[in-house]
Amino acid sequence: MAAAAPIGTLRVVRRLKSCLSAWVALLLWLAPTVAIAAAPEEPPPGAWVQPSVPSPSGEPSPALWRVWWAPVADPPISDPSTSGPAPGAAPVLRPAVLLFHGCGGALGRNGGLSERLRTHIQLFHAQGWHVAALDALTLRGERELCTQRTGTRRVTQRDRRLDALLATQWLAHQPGVDEHRLAWMGWSNGGSTVLAASNRSHPQVAALADWLQPRVRGVVAYYPGCESEARRGYRPFSETLLLLGLADDWTPAAACLPLASSAVQVRSWAGAYHGFDGTAPVRLRRDVPNGQNPGQGVHVGAHPEARAASREEWVRFLQRVWAPPAD
Repeated sequence: MAAAAPIGTLRVVRRLKSCLSAWVALLLWLAPTVAIAAAPEEPPPGAWVQPSVPSPSGEPSPALWRVWWAPVADPPISDPSTSGPAPGAAPVLRPAVLLFHGCGGALGRNGGLSERLRTHIQLFHAQGWHVAALDALTLRGERELCTQRTGTRRVTQRDRRLDALLATQWLAHQPGVDEHRLAWMGWSNGGSTVLAASNRSHPQVAALADWLQPRVRGVVAYYPGCESEARRGYRPFSETLLLLGLADDWTPAAACLPLASSAVQVRSWAGAYHGFDGTAPVRLRRDVPNGQNPGQGVHVGAHPEARAASREEWVRFLQRVWAPPAD
């Protein structure tokens, strides 16, 4: 008959078995997580372009901004009697939208385009429209502005307004772009940018308004900060659509509502916070020093009904402002 194992030995064996079981369980739990995290993210169509712009000396120099240029890929125009494109066939000219990110920047945590910009490239391509997403921060050494107090930000609205004007001139000359069917869309800080860049009350804008007006036919701003342009007097050279959340405590809708006019349409949704067109649930961001109640944080998050309705609004808006004039 075999001798019984000492009590101490049995305890050690049991502990080893227990530890081994725990490690196996942990590895099994981690396995799908690791597999998901390691899966490569499919890049959106397009590529980064850094245009050259006039310098103070008059010589071209690289811009301090770049655009993710994502044109629609047109199928070849074929002559039925041949297997290739018809000789001398005119290129297909399509509308183009210039996108302006919010204070969080153009990039996501993985260094690629943010989810919002990726989503809108897909939405615009589904309509057959070219897209250019402007990154105003990376080449200036910034990743985000949200946690910087207003008035101390190193990339200002003046910078972004000039970016918008220069990028629009670049976009108008891209192959396949109908230069008389352009539009701007911005979110939050980028929404403030498109309001400033379309406001004739700025001498810089007024000087270019005769060139801009027949080209930039529509301006769309999601939950912008409106105080500055309201104080200056908002006189847009283009039709404007404001998409607002009435529960927004970061850039309150109250400052934007008085801008409504024959040239400015306002659409708003009760219960919608800042970032209502996203997909993440509503949360309190205590790292944001600005907002309606400075120092208390701001709420950000999705409102599915407002997200869907706002997309329908801007599709109808752009289709209308780009439509050929009635005979």
